[in-house]
Amino acid sequence: MTAIREPVLMPVALEDLRPTQITVGRREVEIKRKAWRDKSRKKEKEFLGRHLIPVVEGPKGRFYLIDHHHLALALHEEGVRDVQIVVFGDLSMVDEDLFWPTMSAHNWTHPFDDKGRRRDYKMIPKHLRDLIDDPYRSLAGELRRMGAFSKESEAFSEFQWADFLRRRVKRTVIEKEFTRALEMAMEFAKSKDAIYLPGWSGPDAE
Repeated sequence: MTAIREPVLMPVALEDLRPTQITVGRREVEIKRKAWRDKSRKKEKEFLGRHLIPVVEGPKGRFYLIDHHHLALALHEEGVRDVQIVVFGDLSMVDEDLFWPTMSAHNWTHPFDDKGRRRDYKMIPKHLRDLIDDPYRSLAGELRRMGAFSKESEAFSEFQWADFLRRRVKRTVIEKEFTRALEMAMEFAKSKDAIYLPGWSGPDAE
């Protein structure tokens, strides 16, 4: 299906945007909330004008997020009511029982829980506020900011890194000793075990 990629110039309520994944990294959301609070009013308007939220139009005219869940949730929690969207695809004509399988075929959904288990599509929240925390997604996000791997256009690439780390770093370490967990994660990220992951930058030079 050809992407539409046309900005919708009317504002859309964040409350009405539907997630296409089950989890977010809570630390990631808090970082974005703080960045928003540090902006002036002028900078807020400029930021919202530059950051269009990518969506797919589904049945009954609903808009489904296909990226920027962390940003959308952060803005919602900071009291922002409306955002501008850019429509990447129109699935409004698809029967409701085929909608999620069609989304999956386009790699526009990630129905995995905070333990990395694939779940039924009905487990995907209907509202941003109901997204649950996956600490491994936060760990992966921090690794990317530190340059352990590059930002890729491939959908859900950071969730792939999260699943890689899920098998190597204990969740309790992330929750209680994040700095230590990050040091451990960096070692794993630079190893050849991670060579298959998107954005892998290779081992450090000896």
